[in-house]
Amino acid sequence: MPSRSRSASRPKTPIALTEQVPPPAWFPEYLRRLRETYAPDLPAPRRFPEPLGGVIRTILAQQNTRRVAQRQWEVLTTVYPQWEAALMDGPDGIAATLKSAGGGLSRMKADYIYGVLAHLEETRGELSLRFLRDFPQTPGGHEQARAALAALPGVGHKTVALVLLFDLIRPAMPVDGNMERVAKRLELVPTNWNSHKVERWYGEAVPPDWETRYALHISGVRHGRDTCRSQRPLCGECVLREFCPGAALFELGEAQP
Repeated sequence: MPSRSRSASRPKTPIALTEQVPPPAWFPEYLRRLRETYAPDLPAPRRFPEPLGGVIRTILAQQNTRRVAQRQWEVLTTVYPQWEAALMDGPDGIAATLKSAGGGLSRMKADYIYGVLAHLEETRGELSLRFLRDFPQTPGGHEQARAALAALPGVGHKTVALVLLFDLIRPAMPVDGNMERVAKRLELVPTNWNSHKVERWYGEAVPPDWETRYALHISGVRHGRDTCRSQRPLCGECVLREFCPGAALFELGEAQP
């Protein structure tokens, strides 16, 4: 029986997304203008003493306004000063606590929170994610921390990236809906890419240091909220207008959001 060649059995390395869709020549200027406009003085990152708090706070923020998420967090941590109390109360009790604070999807978020707590109790014997800070500040260490977060029930790629960036001070590149909308309007990425693919592209395109990525996340979110809005974007005030193929059409009212 003929043996397979070594080249035939070797797994293919996936093509980088930035090879398929290279960043434009003006990409460094895009980074500079956003930071200069929206984050000239970077705010201190949110950093919970216990990274588990960061995970749960981020779960609450999903499909919620910042005000409602903060109110739910305050009620949750008042009712459960220790996460062991939430685990004992179970998903029904957590859901009732969240519902009392207002906001939607209380049951779903309660299931996620309980699932994270139960997973940690079962796999680590304690309700803590402090061990994530023990991984080295190297690409390998970042990947170990990412994999541990991704193994938590109900924790998707956006939550993982946010906790890595904000709570663990690791150079992840979270991309929210505002940043994704801006990227597609600027034609940085194809409009048919999903959010995970857009996040991967940014992860390849943006310099891999924590400060640049933190600055882009802060400034990119603010730009999408304040200027490049979903409806009626303020193209005349946009610092990226000269790079945007749709700006003139939006001003004429002919572009689709």
